[in-house]
Amino acid sequence: MAPTAKDAKPKTAAAPKPKTAKGLPAVPESVLKHRQRRDAARKARVQNTIKKRTEGIKKRKMIFKRAEEYVKEYRLKERDEIRLIRQARNRGNYYIPGEAKLAFVIRIRGINKVAPKVRKVLKLFRLLQINNGVFIRLNKATVNMMRICEPYITWGYPNLKSVRELVYKRGFAKIDGQRKPITSNQIIEDKLGKANMICTEDLIHEIFTVGTNFKYASNFLWPFKLNTPTGGWRKKTNHYVEGGDFGNREDKINELLRRMV
Repeated sequence: MAPTAKDAKPKTAAAPKPKTAKGLPAVPESVLKHRQRRDAARKARVQNTIKKRTEGIKKRKMIFKRAEEYVKEYRLKERDEIRLIRQARNRGNYYIPGEAKLAFVIRIRGINKVAPKVRKVLKLFRLLQINNGVFIRLNKATVNMMRICEPYITWGYPNLKSVRELVYKRGFAKIDGQRKPITSNQIIEDKLGKANMICTEDLIHEIFTVGTNFKYASNFLWPFKLNTPTGGWRKKTNHYVEGGDFGNREDKINELLRRMV
């Protein structure tokens, strides 16, 4: 006999869900905490982005301002040189410029039959390969060292254009013992920020003027790897003044660098 509708057990009604004072369904506390954390993280992220953008704008303005000051300084120095030359000529005298403070040294010969003392000096200069070049501060010690290894190097006094071209076209940074390209100012700031260098123009200015932090700027740059000069060398075993290549070529180094960069 089939059970009738009267015999069927009545269905129990589902317990009503807890509601808030406004009649809305209550949210579990874990979900609320997750929302709060997510909102706080989003807010912090937005604030951090705005802060970085503001700092970036300020830094760019500072970099442009520094670059302008450096250009003024270079032009003023150049005008002073011209003025002193004219004064000396008008008075019937000769103008002798001050001694150079900066030298660019290039290795031109290999490792065959190199004396131990010469090899040590080349290692101290970080000139380990042919056509490697470095910036050197000129003083009594470095000049004496260059005399020791003179048959293996050529050097001279680079101008501003040469320094700028070398850094921009051939400049690589030494970071954790590795050779890294200088792709942004941030690389310079991270490594040389303590020395008040935050951009490439600061680096160029410090090297060209041989400032107080020249050692850090020079060591930051990996030795330049240059090409063999267009047209080749003349004669590596002869001194420059004898029609060869090695030795001091003073400001003629700039013409050589144009053919090597």
